[in-house]
Amino acid sequence: MQQSIINTTTKLFSISREFIMLTKPRVNLLIMFTAIVGMLLAHNGRLNFEIIFLASLGIGLAASAAAIINQVIDQKIDSIMDRTKARPLVSGNIKASHAIIFALFLSTSSLFILYVFVNTLTMVLTFASIIIYSLIYSVYLKNLNSQNIVIGGIAGAMPPLLGWTSVTNQIDPFPLVLFLIIFLWTPPHFWALAVYKYDDYLKADIPMLPVTHGKNFTRLHIFLYSILLFCITLFPYLLGFSGLIYFIGAFMFGTKFVVDAYLLMVLKSDKRALDLFKYSITYLAILFALLIIDHYWKLNI
Repeated sequence: MQQSIINTTTKLFSISREFIMLTKPRVNLLIMFTAIVGMLLAHNGRLNFEIIFLASLGIGLAASAAAIINQVIDQKIDSIMDRTKARPLVSGNIKASHAIIFALFLSTSSLFILYVFVNTLTMVLTFASIIIYSLIYSVYLKNLNSQNIVIGGIAGAMPPLLGWTSVTNQIDPFPLVLFLIIFLWTPPHFWALAVYKYDDYLKADIPMLPVTHGKNFTRLHIFLYSILLFCITLFPYLLGFSGLIYFIGAFMFGTKFVVDAYLLMVLKSDKRALDLFKYSITYLAILFALLIIDHYWKLNI
């Protein structure tokens, strides 16, 4: 009897873990961080922890639902690529029908929480993000055009804007700048991975830029986008939204991003592509951390 209970508990734990992995928790961690930064930047006084919690929950559930729908659509592609062939749907640990039900539950819960406890604007923008990523990008753009990740990046750039609107119930210039930062960060981030995983994307017949236009062309565009990204990251300071703490950090870490992208273009090393991909994640997290440090430093002086 005791052994049966242990076996049942172990099985439930294993299934729960697979469902959690289906939501791409590591990716969602960065999404949630940028959304919370948007919320904290929208506060100029006492923090509304209730709104922060409920908005974070709603946005997190929506991101999880979109990730699940993306994997349901991409099952065939994921089974071909080495990077994704261990995902729960590909391995058969979770049925597609169960994943769809789970995604519908998460998305419905997300929209309900945001509509009832946050505000309608945030709910509408969150719903638009789900549609853009899970349907427009995953179903249509990903398999159609080499600029797929550029257009699909709209959804990934939404979290700080969602965080801001959840507190203010309005769209302002500052969160739009944050939106542009992530929007311009997305292509060099994913193209660096696509250069490193070129054979995977070629095998899966996905029209990523290295596959359609070659690695050299992609490395050039990674460098060009890194310059655009560097410029837009200075806008919070130039427009008076942040101070010197952010500016100095953004300049230093942004310069490294541009230099790394240049070396990738010149040296043509796939290892440098992987290194840039990894650094880009840290870089974005540092930028948004600097925004928070700068914001609350100014409030306390």
